[in-house]
Amino acid sequence: SSCFFIRLRPSFLAFSLQSTTIKRQAVNNTMRRGGGYSGRSGGRGGGRGDYYKNKYGGGGRGGRGRGGYNVGRGSVANDTDANKSSSDPTAESAPRAYDPNVPRPGGDNGGMHADFINLLRRLDHKQYPAYHDIESSSKGWVNDLEGYTLYIGRAQSDPFAKPTRCRIVVKNETAKFPPLSYQNKVRSVALGDFLNRKFYECCKEMGADVSEGSGQGGGWSGPKGGDIDITKPTQHVIEQSAVTILKNGDVCAQFTVSLPARGRSILGHKAVQIFDQTLPQLVQKTLLYNSLDASAVTRHVLNVEDQEWVRSNLEIRGLVAFIPDGAILPRKSGADDRPMEDDDNQKVVRFHSPDTLRVSFDLPNMGKTLAGIGIRKGITLIVGGGFHGKSTILSALQVGMYNKIPGDGREFCVCSANAVKIRAEDGRSVSEVNITPFINNLPFGKKTDCFTTADASGSTSQATNIMESLEMGAKTLLIDEDTCATNFMIRDDKMMELVHKDKEPITPFLYKIKTLAQNGISVILVVGSCGDFFDVGDTTILMDSYSCVDV
Repeated sequence: SSCFFIRLRPSFLAFSLQSTTIKRQAVNNTMRRGGGYSGRSGGRGGGRGDYYKNKYGGGGRGGRGRGGYNVGRGSVANDTDANKSSSDPTAESAPRAYDPNVPRPGGDNGGMHADFINLLRRLDHKQYPAYHDIESSSKGWVNDLEGYTLYIGRAQSDPFAKPTRCRIVVKNETAKFPPLSYQNKVRSVALGDFLNRKFYECCKEMGADVSEGSGQGGGWSGPKGGDIDITKPTQHVIEQSAVTILKNGDVCAQFTVSLPARGRSILGHKAVQIFDQTLPQLVQKTLLYNSLDASAVTRHVLNVEDQEWVRSNLEIRGLVAFIPDGAILPRKSGADDRPMEDDDNQKVVRFHSPDTLRVSFDLPNMGKTLAGIGIRKGITLIVGGGFHGKSTILSALQVGMYNKIPGDGREFCVCSANAVKIRAEDGRSVSEVNITPFINNLPFGKKTDCFTTADASGSTSQATNIMESLEMGAKTLLIDEDTCATNFMIRDDKMMELVHKDKEPITPFLYKIKTLAQNGISVILVVGSCGDFFDVGDTTILMDSYSCVDV
């Protein structure tokens, strides 16, 4: 092999070092002025920065294309406003704290809806980063005709990136929902849930959730985006951020829009169609009280509030759970949480309480008496043969701390809010948990008063789950033997004869369950293979072909 040597003159080396030092000093000075070195750093450092303003003028791109198009990111309409916002320390700016439920702050443009539509038309066929010009985190685009304001967070930088998060605020004067429908938190959450479902359904019906060029296989250069999406509702009515009712009655809806493009060029005409036609129709159909079925709104809100009322009265009645007569507990499938329906071959068996365990509640809103089984505090065993409905009842109870939509079949199947489902979780990580009530004297002197492992066994993971639940304030444990570690639950006499107590680190749950009950911890336990639990149970329920019998 040949070696090549290049001799550099000392003067050339000195010149190179000097040039490098001068460049580094220039970069540092630029960073101090807020300009940033590269486009990305410059944008994040302080907008365009004085250096790039002087070099390129007020339209310098800054970071991620900021300000390099019709309306610069961080400006409103012209360079005068941009200079004012960057130089005036008292200028109003969007809050810097990041809230995952609020679109990330981007530029703070804004104005009237007509200005917004004209801006979209000017952006037609421009490069995709020009979409940053429509960002408006706090000022918003005001649509006086439709009565709402549109806020757009940080626009996606690429057609294949995550969609742009948007939110609409409809003023109370436009939405006109009765104050009684959101007068407390439960009703406000229920109303927001109802509107979320209507918005989602309307998107499906209008085809607004279908992206441009979907199914056409246009590839990279084909049309893409243009779909509107909002959180898909479930069978549960829980607090969410998709649609919320503010204290003053304003309606706030948060959703995503995949900004349309062909290749990396903006489809401005498609964007105009979305924001000037589709979105106003969605608002009119789903977020205004006069456009909705008033009786359906009232029924949804009051039904949810009555469910919450029953749950809040369990403690007063000495109960930990309640299942109403006529409830439909089976689901369509393990992947479909909707209620099972009657078919030509078989009808769904609806729940019916045994007379000895029946209790009733007089619902305050719906004006009727609701009867069903009341599961008392203490130790309740649910027994029966395989496929007779034991786990089905427990599956309904383990989501009983959540309200359901009317028609779910489990809408008044409730349990105490501090109930927890317990199961074994082989392989879970455990960090500094005291599991000595159930496990101690491990081999090689390993301590369990501060147990830590990256790969817990079935028994240690179940013991950990119980101790963590109790530490967090759980008062009711829901346990199904199908998902438990057998050696943690029981140990029969023959095994105790073979393996002496001194050699067995595990104290079975069977021997601790009474101690838990004496300390105010109730247990609902599904068993089908071991009768030893009969000695400790307070109530035993037999499931026979989905029929409930008190034994």
